[in-house]
Amino acid sequence: QVQVVESGGGLVQAGGSLRLSCAVSGRTLSTSTMGWFRQTPGKEREFVAAISWSGAVTWYARSVEGRFTISRDGAGNTAYLQLNGLLLEDTAVYYCAAGPRATGDYAQIVGRYDYWGQGTQVTVSS
Repeated sequence: QVQVVESGGGLVQAGGSLRLSCAVSGRTLSTSTMGWFRQTPGKEREFVAAISWSGAVTWYARSVEGRFTISRDGAGNTAYLQLNGLLLEDTAVYYCAAGPRATGDYAQIVGRYDYWGQGTQVTVSS
């Protein structure tokens, strides 16, 4: 049974920073793309960032490029999302996902990810 667990969310003022962590257990997914998505009430889940299994390739949504950084550890089963320069519109539930099928152009597609965490709330205040 695969488990994906996010942590690190919280309340932060605009302009501040947070670091989200995502740990995958129960199965070695070190060769899977790992991605971060976010969702606000009434809206679809949207892509934020993803990283290839090797860590050599990353993808970012335009809205976060230059402010957020995705990384993963050497073993490949833990991913991180560093959030800097947070804006009010970054407020959302952030989800981590692992996707053996989310390679290349598919890394930004929700449906390509097979394993999802429960989400962690990020709230940015003014």
